[in-house]
This record gives sequence, structure tokens and C-alpha cells, in this order.
Amino acid sequence: MALPPGFNNNSMLSSISSSIGSPSSRYSLTVTLLLIGCCISTVVARTAPSNDETLHAAPKQYAYYITAAGAAALLMVQQYLSSNDEDDESAYLPVNKDKTMTYREDRGKTILAPLLPEKSKKNKDAVKTKKPLKRYTMKQVAERNTREELWVSIDGQVYDLTKFVDRHPGGPLVIENMAGKDCTDAFMNYHQARIYTTMLPTYLIGEVINVPVYPHVQDFRALRQDLLRQGLYKTEWKFYAKLGLILGTLLVGALYLSLACSSMTSHMIGATLLGLFWQQLAGLGHDLGHSTVTRNFYSDHWLGSTLGCGLMGISTGWWKRSHNCHHVVCNSVEHDPDIQLMPVVAVAKQTFEKPFWSSYHSRWFQMDALSRILVSNQHHIFFPLMMVARFNLYAQSWIMIFSREYHMYNRKVEALALTFFASWVLAVALTMNSWTESVLWVLLSHAVAGILHVQIIISHWAMDTYHGHAYNDESDEWYVMQFKTTMDVDCPAWMDLIHIGLQFQVEHHLYPQVPRHNLRHVKTLVKEICKKHDIEYNSMTFWEAVLKNTANLKATAMEARKGELSAEDTKANSVMNLLHASVTA
Repeated sequence: MALPPGFNNNSMLSSISSSIGSPSSRYSLTVTLLLIGCCISTVVARTAPSNDETLHAAPKQYAYYITAAGAAALLMVQQYLSSNDEDDESAYLPVNKDKTMTYREDRGKTILAPLLPEKSKKNKDAVKTKKPLKRYTMKQVAERNTREELWVSIDGQVYDLTKFVDRHPGGPLVIENMAGKDCTDAFMNYHQARIYTTMLPTYLIGEVINVPVYPHVQDFRALRQDLLRQGLYKTEWKFYAKLGLILGTLLVGALYLSLACSSMTSHMIGATLLGLFWQQLAGLGHDLGHSTVTRNFYSDHWLGSTLGCGLMGISTGWWKRSHNCHHVVCNSVEHDPDIQLMPVVAVAKQTFEKPFWSSYHSRWFQMDALSRILVSNQHHIFFPLMMVARFNLYAQSWIMIFSREYHMYNRKVEALALTFFASWVLAVALTMNSWTESVLWVLLSHAVAGILHVQIIISHWAMDTYHGHAYNDESDEWYVMQFKTTMDVDCPAWMDLIHIGLQFQVEHHLYPQVPRHNLRHVKTLVKEICKKHDIEYNSMTFWEAVLKNTANLKATAMEARKGELSAEDTKANSVMNLLHASVTA
């Protein structure tokens, strides 16, 4: 058939390709496919055979039209939200050339602030006489690394945080794990500008004379300044509006198919959508935990304690205590709770070659009889374990609620929200046609949500592990350690929705307060610095990462099989035998 005059087929294809290639259009395409899938799922569910056609009397002939109309409305709204996302370089702030000033972030806004905070007014003598600060060496700072006397260095100045440790909003373990270290980069990447002026001066006691600043560190700090100038620490509300539509679609679809439909097919599709809802909601929970949504610590924490706990069933307080430690001491055998998983899993030989004291759990970890059995077969049980891993998070959340040993924001609020979560999930499960179907509904929803756990572990479990604390010299300073212990997942932009920001774990660990919708741009800039300084940058596809982690688990399992039972193992085995004998007697 002849083409109309002036019609250029190649130009049309180029235009379509360019349109689909834009981030907003890819996002639109992803949401479109999601909503179409919901429509198809509803049609299948409503037309599937049921044992009791009188159940749920909603007319089948209207199901498709209602769902299609809702999908169309959501599509129009999300398409509008995807428009006008172009970057405006004219809005960039000027390059700062004053070495006494620096750009910092404060609740999403970039401000130019003094590099060093002023002396505290509490030190009246120093303020009046302009007396210079006492000078220390890093060796002297490093010697003060206990709760009894805890010093840190930030921007070349020394702070005595001994009296502040237990009052730290991020938990005392974060400070304890950085005791005696240069915390310049860790501190500036986790704190807003106001903290430098309202809290730091109180604890200022001197300055350090020999803090090394390596060339690659200078470049990563300069990159942070550029990110601040370009406004990349600012939250894009359209992104969260789109995410809200997706979450709403998944939750409403899950409840509709589980409650308003009668067939087992519809219920299982509803369970699948609920699992996907939990997986997507975890991304929002992660953002709230890092205060990258409202940019206000208390507001984000409150949202996490209410919406997060009530709809996801996982304590924000517990998550932040664990996750803050993970970021500061990523893959440390003794200090990172994310790799302290025995007796079920050991991510590396270092985690069981000798007993170790966990600073997070405040107990000893060692290879006993039960651990040896499970760890030796961990590569076989890994995926089934991920399917039920969520139940452990529920348990950890309630343990945190009832524990009075640790300070916790919104403890009562979270207890109520977690109770609400358990109530509505149980109530929906009990509406199924049989007990068997109820159990299957619960297990399937949690198994689908288990995708999240796989996404979390593949970025760290196969990477370097180490004993003790890092940040000692150029080989393990802050930025280098993020690359040694963290890996990215390569994926096209249209899959960013599916990976909920976890595909940019390297960039997230380097600059944890950059909103996830800006991390793809940050990745390009980070890789340039790595290439310049010959820093290994680990990144692979999702399935390559899964295979690498599975191979690592198998290799560790083989190491566990080589060992012989120690005296402690034999004693533990004897205890297990006594317990077994008492139960079977």
C-alpha cells in the first residue's frame, strides 16, 4: 500500500524509539502493562469456574467495564504525571569557589553553609578569647574508641561524643562503630545542614592535624557538591504520585480479587498482587527510612510507623536500627546484622571459622551442630527460605516492640499498626472457601513478596566480608569500602519500577540521601570517577547476580562440610539430643 505524500516511515520509527527511550515514557509503558495485567487478571478471575456461583453476587458482566474504566483513569493521571520531566540546567546553583563554605542539604533544599561549625557558646572562655582549638593527631583520636571515651573526626575537627551516644536518633551502635575514626564522609552523607550548626558545636573539643584526604575522596566529595548544585537531593513529588497509583492499583486489585470474587483462581491472583504490593511498598518504606520522601526525619518516620507498619507489617524502628548499622559497617562479620544469619545461612567462611561476638545482637555466634547441617545445605534451601523470610521480619518487629533495652520512636503507634496489619491480613485469609485455600493464600502472597529478599541480598552477600571495623587507611576508607562490599544490578530504565531502587546499591551506599529516582544519573557520574582512579565497580544483571550469590552460598556450604565438630558443637549436639529425648519420652 502506498504511503501518504510526505510520510517518512524511518522518521516515524525513529520518533517512536526516541519516545519509548525517554525515562518518563518507559515508566508510562511499565504502568500501562501493569494495569492491563490487572484488567486481564480480573476478567480471568470473574469468569473462572466456582464451586458456589451464588457467592459474591457482584454481576460478572460489569467486572471488566469497571476495571477497564478505572485503569483508563489511572493511565490518564499517570501519563500527566510523567510529563515535563526534563532537566533545567539554568536552575543549577553556581560552583562554590570559597573553601570556607560548602553546599549542604537541608530538608530537600541546597544551601551554602560554613564548612566548619562555630565554637559552642557553652565554651565561653574560648569564644571570648578567640583561643585556638587544641590540636590532636588521628592516633590520639583513634585511641578514644569506646563508650567510656568516644571521639570522632569530622572535617578536620575533633568531637567528644561520649555523652551523646545514647541520645543519637540513629541509634548508639552507629556512633560506636565509627568511634575513633574520621567520620567526615559518613556524617555528611547522613545528616542535614542544621545538624552542623545545632548539635556539633556542643561537642567540639579540638582539631586534628593529620587527616589524609586521598585524590579519589576529593573527587567523590566534589561529585556530592555537584549533585547538590543540580538539585538532585530534591524529592520529585510526581515520582511518588505515580508510585502511589501503582500501590493503590495493586492493593485494590488484591483485595477485590480476594474478597469480591469466589473462585480459587481469583483468590490466588489476589494473593499474587498482594505479594507484589508488599514488594513495591518496601521500596517506599526504604525511602521513608532514609528520610528521602518528605526530607523530614520525624515526618518520614511517622509515615513509616503508620502506613508502613499497618500495610506491610514490618517495624520502622526495628528496620532503621538494623539498616543504619548495615550502612556504616556493611559486611563486617562482627557488626553488620544483615550477614549475621546463623544457624540458617553463612555468607562467607569468615562468619563461622571462629566464634564471634555480635555488637548488634549482643551474643556469640558460632558453628554448632544445627548450624552445620543447615549451612552445609544452604544453597539448596536458599530459595524456599526467601519465600518465607518475611515471617522472620514480623518476629523481629515484635521483638523490638517489646524490648525496652533500646530507644524507639513511636513504639505504641507501631504496636497498634502492626496489630492492625495482622488483623486485616488474617481477616482476608479467613474469607477463603476452605482452610487449605486460606493457608495457600497466605503462603503464596508471602512467597511472591520473597522477590524482595532476593533483591536485597544479591547486592552484598557475594561481596567482600571482613572482621572488625574498616576506615583505617586508603585501602578501606569510606568510599572504597562501599565498592568492595556492594554491587549494582544492571537493568534498562523501564525496569527501575520493578527493582524499587535496589539496583543502584553502590550509588545508594555512597550517597544514601539522594532520592532513588535520581540514582540512574548518579551512576554514570560515579563510574567516571571509578574509571579515573582505577576503582573496581561491580555491576551485573539480576540473573547473573543471583547465580553469583548461589555459587557463593554453595562454596561456603562446602567449606562448612569440611569442618569437624568442636567441643562446643558436641555439647550443643548433646543438648539437642536431650531435648529430643524429653519430647519423645
